[in-house]
Amino acid sequence: MALDGIVIANIVQELQTTLAGGRITKIAQPEKDELLLTVKQSRQDGDGNTLRSKHLLTISVNPGLPLIYLTEENKTSPLQAPTFCMVLRKHLNNCKILSVEQIELERVIRFRLEHLNEMGDLCTKLLYVELMGKHSNIIFCEEDDTIIDSIKRVSLLVSSVREVLPGRAYFIPNTQEKFNPLTVSEEEFLTRILCKPLPPAKAMYTSLTGLSPVVAGEILYRSSLSDRESTDALSEMEKLHLYRNFTNVTEQISAGQFSPTIITKEGMPVEFSSIPLTVYEQDERYVCRTCRDASTMLREYYETKEILTRIRQKSSDLRRITTTALERTRKKYDLQSRQLKDTEKREKYKIYGELLTTYGYELHGGEKSITCDNYYTNEPVTIPLDETKTALENAKRYFERYAKQKRTFEALTIQLGETKQDMEHLESISNALDIARQENDLEAIRQELAEYGYIRKHSGGKKNAKHTEKSKPLHFLSTDGFHMYVGKNNYQNDALTFHVATGNDWWFHAKASAGSHVIVKTEGQELPDRTFEEAARLAAYFSKAREQGKAEVDYIQKKHIKKPNGSKPGFVVYYTNYSMTISTDITGIQEIPED
Repeated sequence: MALDGIVIANIVQELQTTLAGGRITKIAQPEKDELLLTVKQSRQDGDGNTLRSKHLLTISVNPGLPLIYLTEENKTSPLQAPTFCMVLRKHLNNCKILSVEQIELERVIRFRLEHLNEMGDLCTKLLYVELMGKHSNIIFCEEDDTIIDSIKRVSLLVSSVREVLPGRAYFIPNTQEKFNPLTVSEEEFLTRILCKPLPPAKAMYTSLTGLSPVVAGEILYRSSLSDRESTDALSEMEKLHLYRNFTNVTEQISAGQFSPTIITKEGMPVEFSSIPLTVYEQDERYVCRTCRDASTMLREYYETKEILTRIRQKSSDLRRITTTALERTRKKYDLQSRQLKDTEKREKYKIYGELLTTYGYELHGGEKSITCDNYYTNEPVTIPLDETKTALENAKRYFERYAKQKRTFEALTIQLGETKQDMEHLESISNALDIARQENDLEAIRQELAEYGYIRKHSGGKKNAKHTEKSKPLHFLSTDGFHMYVGKNNYQNDALTFHVATGNDWWFHAKASAGSHVIVKTEGQELPDRTFEEAARLAAYFSKAREQGKAEVDYIQKKHIKKPNGSKPGFVVYYTNYSMTISTDITGIQEIPED
């Protein structure tokens, strides 16, 4: 979702607490639409000691991703500073941040800055940050709102609503006549907003500044109301109940009671908000995680989304190759299965040949069939004949059919087993692509595809092997303190099962489904039931069965696991095992980050 006014209010509260009173010691413009401010802060603690800190503030007005948050990452600046950056340095070098404010509940932040002019007099300047999608901008003004310069200059040729040029007056255009959620009255809410011929959620977010569709939907959910076709469908009591829940949210915002939250689905961030989104809490597929502050929320949300999006993009060629190979293998398996089914008549042909050898003396020639007793079943059977051939020639013809279908059956049985192994292998690679988190995970998958002939091998195999070694299994810690490891690809699955695990360690895998090997290190101890369940949940989640909500998981001690000679990576066999049906939700299981 984009930044809404509530998230901006949360950010402003954080910046006011962290940066107010500090001094801007460095101004950089690493991108044409991005500023990086270094702010140094000095404060006294309760004992009179001076505490010094440094903060980096990123302000991006990229039309596709406008953002503002505190960061720890410094960026390289261009050798030639852009004009806007030079203007800010001229006026604001070592300036003091007096305050950070939000204009009503708009997506506009105002920095009030104090500095010394050329004459040594104290002056106040204003820096406006507008985070409004394609209209985002950073505008530098005098205290009376006269524009000094902006990171994006806007003339009347570009916008007929407002010029953003040096010398012009700064103002926020009110083009939609929206209400301020923090000051709207009950009468206005009921008679001006909930009277529009729109669904209730849309009526709210199109009439109130800073309110996003997600928050409007949350307010509706808290009111136990569905998003009906029109506000006309709401009774007076329902409208009043909706207003009460709306004011509960605005009172929290006014009081600065924020709860920065990231909502994820299968590890992928799907939403963020500065108020709790209870609408997601009832769905087991979503995980709501509270962050320390708004900057952490925005940084983690967009960094994680960017990483996962990049991995998805980089794995697209591997996914296409795997999907194509899997479809072909499935078609091949279906064809071989039909051909194998056709050989089911082979025993009948053998019996026909034997019966004709036995009863053929009864034929005089020219018969199209013969009915005789089947001495295997003691039942009569009618055998079709070629009237141009003798009994022995007909018998020979049936024996030849039997021999041919027997050879076909034997060959197809072997081929079908090999094709099934190929299909399971490709499904396991597809699952590895689904759970890949880093580029070196993809390198291991690419190496496996090349090794088995699905893609062409490239020179530099040693380099690829080096990347593969860097890719490590996922590491979790059970509630009872046992270490649990999850393979991210077939090579890791083999390594975990046959090199990391010892005889009495426990092995978990989703039943009849492509998935990761999960190893629980017992260190010679008995595993509690809770650890068994957590390991099974990991095996269910990191498999193709995770979309089902629940999955059956096999588990067995490692000493009972065997790997057939010549089998593909990740393939194992076992004969005596336990099973359990478990949820695919891994919420609450502690993951230990890679070193």
